[in-house]
Amino acid sequence: MPNLKWRYQRKIALFRLDSFSPICFKFARVYFKTMSVPHSNFRPGRPGSPHQVLKTVKPVSFVCVAPDAKAVTLIGDFNDWDPSAFPLKRQPDGSWTGQITLGHGAHHYQFLIDGKPTLDPRAQGIARNEKNEKVSLLAVS
Repeated sequence: MPNLKWRYQRKIALFRLDSFSPICFKFARVYFKTMSVPHSNFRPGRPGSPHQVLKTVKPVSFVCVAPDAKAVTLIGDFNDWDPSAFPLKRQPDGSWTGQITLGHGAHHYQFLIDGKPTLDPRAQGIARNEKNEKVSLLAVS
């Protein structure tokens, strides 16, 4: 009699394993897929949750001190290096200022002072563009 009980329990255990194996397989497949995907891309949070992935857009102010300049423009990867896209405004103290909205990430830029490309001394860093020229670096987060 104990032998029959063991066989009966064993069949139930095998039945349970067989009946749940497709579920376990699906779970394992989903689990291993998620482990190979970066966390921020896998499960974005719901709107309003603290884990929500946001597309950050912030206004950034640029200041160029060039009191003797006749014209100063801002060029960069955000305006396709177009010299006429963003002219800066002259201030009474001789500086040139402007504000532009930039998205999250690293941006390369330069000032054009009377047509001559100039690095920003207040930049967060210096990088190289596609032509291997030095450009100013700005990170927006």
